Amino acid sequence: MPGPLNGLKILDFTTLLPGPYATMMLADMGAEVLRILSGSYPDMASFLPPFLPCSDLSCNLAYLGRGKRCLNLNLKMTSAVEIVHRLIKKYDIVIEQFRPGVMAKLGLGYEDLKSVNPSLIYCSLTGYGQTGPLKSKAGHDINYLARSGLMDYSGTKDKGPSLTGMQIADVASGSNNSVIGILAAVIHRKDTGKGQHIDISMTDGVMAFNAMTAATYLAGAAEPQREQEFLNGGSLYDFYETKDGRYISFGGLEAQFFAAFCRVIGREDLLPYGIITPDLEKVKKEIREIFLQKTRDQWTEIFSQVDACVEPVLSLAEAIADENTLAREMVVEFSLPSGEKLKQIANPIKFSATKLEYRFMGCPAGTHSREVLLEIGYTEEQIRDYEKEGILN
Repeated sequence: MPGPLNGLKILDFTTLLPGPYATMMLADMGAEVLRILSGSYPDMASFLPPFLPCSDLSCNLAYLGRGKRCLNLNLKMTSAVEIVHRLIKKYDIVIEQFRPGVMAKLGLGYEDLKSVNPSLIYCSLTGYGQTGPLKSKAGHDINYLARSGLMDYSGTKDKGPSLTGMQIADVASGSNNSVIGILAAVIHRKDTGKGQHIDISMTDGVMAFNAMTAATYLAGAAEPQREQEFLNGGSLYDFYETKDGRYISFGGLEAQFFAAFCRVIGREDLLPYGIITPDLEKVKKEIREIFLQKTRDQWTEIFSQVDACVEPVLSLAEAIADENTLAREMVVEFSLPSGEKLKQIANPIKFSATKLEYRFMGCPAGTHSREVLLEIGYTEEQIRDYEKEGILN
């Protein structure tokens, strides 16, 4: 059975990470995604090493372009805009990631395309949104995190905020909210026949991640501080270094898990207090010294016998090879022309009836240009002329 989004047709004008990750998720779930790329505005992800064996295709593009076809268009040319207008009659969902106003200057803004297809769903994904004083300002993941308030109470007192290993604002905020927004608009269109413009700001999304902390502050509580809150280092809920320089995580908030933790490390004296114990810094230092007495794997084995919310901090290689990762089918494999295999992280959403679709890995820019134009009624002669004129660049 086809994926749950079978029948959705999406034009993707995004590059790098946030937009391409969102449309990869949609493609995995069965949507037909057509990437529109331009030689004058290439996807920087395509230049990032490593590259596939005997190929100039970046592993990043092979991943983020998964399940998508690709059409090259020089969007500064009138004929390219006309091609998009013809496409929009079939591909009635658009996602774009330019600064506000750029698509409109090209004749491809929401109002322009809405006049061609009134039921169009048009998602604009930017750092600061379509309105407000920062709307035209450049930014990256670290900037959106910085402006959200979240980083002011993340990290440590002595070192301040810390970088994370993934782009929280780009993916957790931008990509996921784009998917949510598009699918919500699809439901609305199904009920009303009307499309709409979706405004996704990565900064807005990270602001929302303040969640319960912001809720308490807005209700009158003091501003949160680093290593002073329940889950940011102001309790025993934390990471602990082990003898071999690796780390263990402890998240036993509830009384029964905390009790199991205390019994294992020989600190039953802490049971009456819970994870926010008096003399926290002193107690935490003592627990750190306990964990330094054994290796990560020794502690992992010990805690495997109890339910204490204690887990090892795995490396990426360990996490990918982990038995739970494999059991959850979180690695998908493609065959390369050379006969070698390429592994990628799979889509995390599981469906009982409509399976995910890993149709093909990402491909170089322009791979499907001729194929797509033939499908929407252009002739071989017209396509040859467009190639000569540089429209398909």
